[in-house]
Amino acid sequence: MAALAYAAPHFWWGAGIGATFPGDFASAPHGTWEAAIGYWVMGAVAVAGAVVALALVRPWGRRLPHRTLCALSLTASVGMTLWGFTYFALQYLLTAGRVISAPAFAAKDAHPQAAWGLFWYSLFVLWGLMLGVAAWDRLRNKRAH
Repeated sequence: MAALAYAAPHFWWGAGIGATFPGDFASAPHGTWEAAIGYWVMGAVAVAGAVVALALVRPWGRRLPHRTLCALSLTASVGMTLWGFTYFALQYLLTAGRVISAPAFAAKDAHPQAAWGLFWYSLFVLWGLMLGVAAWDRLRNKRAH
């Protein structure tokens, strides 16, 4: 579910709808390769991630290579969880005055819409942890059989 919650806004941002964008949508890239990758490709990757997550828990997923699926899922779990926690660590350091934004990012970081980053990066933590739990459960259950 977190994967689809992450994918949906990427598709609507790609379509030009700025709702829930974490920053100034008007100054974000549009009509460039950067925008295509940031919106459409990342949305598609998230949908693929949802399929991988479902493969861990649905009967049709048993037809896929067990070790490959679990290794991919556990690697993604660690990466997404660390990515989310890193965002929160950086936000803490910015708030505590231990670091300051580079001039190129200061306006984006100060924009009221930047608060959406807290939501989106929470999804990374949730998605990463739940994917890890599902992969670990699949590994554990496979060994039991």
